[in-house]
Amino acid sequence: MGLSHVDKNGVKMVDVGEKENTNRVAKAHALVKMNKETIQALVDEKTPKGDVLNTARIAGISAAKKTSELIPMCHTIPLNYVKVDFEVKEDEIEIITEASAFWKTGVEMEALTAASVAALTIYDMLKAVDKRMSVEEVYLISKDGGKSGHFER
Repeated sequence: MGLSHVDKNGVKMVDVGEKENTNRVAKAHALVKMNKETIQALVDEKTPKGDVLNTARIAGISAAKKTSELIPMCHTIPLNYVKVDFEVKEDEIEIITEASAFWKTGVEMEALTAASVAALTIYDMLKAVDKRMSVEEVYLISKDGGKSGHFER
């Protein structure tokens, strides 16, 4: 199997022009670990920078839409939707994102970018409260569509 993004001239963008449009959906995960007091400040809405989760949601959606600007070989994809959800636990916030498009190439990178930037935004919004926070476990949960079909972690 040859390299899809390299030819005799060096790095190249893959030509997807002849590929069929199919429904593409991808889900990704990220985790932000923090101390219990930080979670309590979030729940009590006593954080210094304001509404943490809605700000992170907007950041994640915006980031998914800009994935091709951030990751050099990603195609610009007309996204149908991006969803960013949170589960606040005792000492962590789990982020689950989903991206969808009817297009020639997958949306895994868009879902992963949304999860990553949402996690970084939570970190930024809470760093004054908890300098020991960590962003962990960014990974693809699942994807559907295209030639390779379904993948589930």
